Amino acid sequence: MPEVVFTGPAGRIEGRYQQAKQKGAPIAIVLHPHPQFGGTMNNQIVYNLYYDFLNRGFSVLRFNFRGVGRSQGAFDHGQGELSDAAAALDWAQAMNPDARACWIAGVSFGAWIGMQLLMRRPEIEGFISIAAMANRYDFSFLAPCPSSGLFVHGSEDRVAPVKDVVSVIEKVKTQKGVKLEHAVVEGANHFFDGKIDELMVSVDQYLDKRLGKTEEAA
Repeated sequence: MPEVVFTGPAGRIEGRYQQAKQKGAPIAIVLHPHPQFGGTMNNQIVYNLYYDFLNRGFSVLRFNFRGVGRSQGAFDHGQGELSDAAAALDWAQAMNPDARACWIAGVSFGAWIGMQLLMRRPEIEGFISIAAMANRYDFSFLAPCPSSGLFVHGSEDRVAPVKDVVSVIEKVKTQKGVKLEHAVVEGANHFFDGKIDELMVSVDQYLDKRLGKTEEAA
């Protein structure tokens, strides 16, 4: 798993990147949980998402936000981290000039950053948002949401309760043809302790549906 370093707005950003074998393969960027609560690119869910996309033929990048691991800079309450994510996507696109599509996946704090990036980058055609903290962060910027995607939550999430995410999804207006889906993993907490296999089943079912259709259409 190649280590990479690229330049972000606050200096060096440390990441892990794997290039797809197929030319023109899609890109996936995976964003980690809150840096001030132990979130890093080596988070177990981030790691699983990374390999899930890799096994589907994507070129995949995960990285540490500013101030985490060997990434330079300091925590910036979301604004700087969004700039880091944009820089990561720029870097991945420079590595893959023929990429035909891009997906974004984020966990907790990373889901909030990912959805903001989605609004700014029209080339992002799908997203996976896991344990999105709709009770702590404002998601009203999704107006309208430009791409279809999946929200996944644990039924026992006390950090970001399911009901808050459901109310956000119900309020979000979508562009024509865009569909937001929601899956709940029974018995899972915010960190999906002991439930990561069940979480990945939900993610896989969604990706099978989306990417299968994409291949058929192609």
